[in-house]
Amino acid sequence: MISVLNNVTSLVAENNLASTQSSLQSTLTELSTGLRLNSGSEDPAGISIANGLSANIAALTQSSQNASNGVGLLQTADGALSQVTSLLNQAVTIATEASNGGLTTAQSTAANTEFQAILSEINNIGSTTNFNGVAVFSATAQTTFTSDGTSAGAKTISTSTGALSSTTLSLNSDSLTSTSAAATALTDITAAINSIAATRGSIGASVNQLTATSNIMNTEVSNLTAAQNNVQNADIGKTVANMTQFNVLEQTGMAALSQSNAAQQNVLKLLQ
Repeated sequence: MISVLNNVTSLVAENNLASTQSSLQSTLTELSTGLRLNSGSEDPAGISIANGLSANIAALTQSSQNASNGVGLLQTADGALSQVTSLLNQAVTIATEASNGGLTTAQSTAANTEFQAILSEINNIGSTTNFNGVAVFSATAQTTFTSDGTSAGAKTISTSTGALSSTTLSLNSDSLTSTSAAATALTDITAAINSIAATRGSIGASVNQLTATSNIMNTEVSNLTAAQNNVQNADIGKTVANMTQFNVLEQTGMAALSQSNAAQQNVLKLLQ
C-alpha cells in the first residue's frame, strides 16, 4: 500500500537515530569525566554503593590523620619527658653529692640552688609544652577518635600523659640544705625517674597502637578506593569502542533517515 500520511520507515529511522545519539552523548560524557556513573538514573544501585564507599574513604582518611596527630602529640610528650629524665639524672648527682658529709654551708646552698633550678625547669616543661596549641601534659587523658564512617567502626584511643610538675613528681618539698634532706630528696628523685619511665612506656605503647591503626586505615582506604573505582570509573577501552560503534551507527542512521524521506518523495512521481 502506498501512503503519504505516515512515513513509518522514516519514523523508525528517526527513533533509532535518536537512541544512537543519546548513547553517543552518554559515551562522550563517560570519556570526558572518566566515570561510568554520571547520574543516578544510569545505575541507582551503583551510585548508592559508590557514594557509600566515598563516605567510608573520607572518614578513614581523616581518621588516619587523627591518628597521625595523636602520634605527634605523644611523641612530643615523650621527647619532653626524655629531657625531664636528663634533668632528674643531674639532680641525682647533685643530691648524692649533697648527701655526703663535709660540705660547707655555702656549698650546700649552692647545691640546693641548682636543684631548685632543675625543679623550676621541670615545671616550665610541664606548663609550656604543647602540640598544635594543645597542652601536652594534662590531668585529662589525650584522646584520638577514629572511624570508618559507621557507628560500629568508631573507636577512641585514650592515653594519659598526666600533669607534669615538681608537685606531681612529689619533689616540690625537697631540698638539699642538709645531708638528711638531701638523702630524702635522692629517694624522691629516684621514684620520680621511675614514674617518668612508666609514663614513657605507656606513651610508647599508645604510639605503637596509633601507628598500627593509621597503617590499617591507610590499607582500608586503598582497598575501598579500588572498589569504588571498579563501581564508578569508566572502562576507557570499552568506552572508546562504544564511541566508535555509535559514531558509525549515527552516520548510517542519518543516511537511512535521508533515504526514507527520499523514498517518500517518490510518491510525487505518480502524480506527474
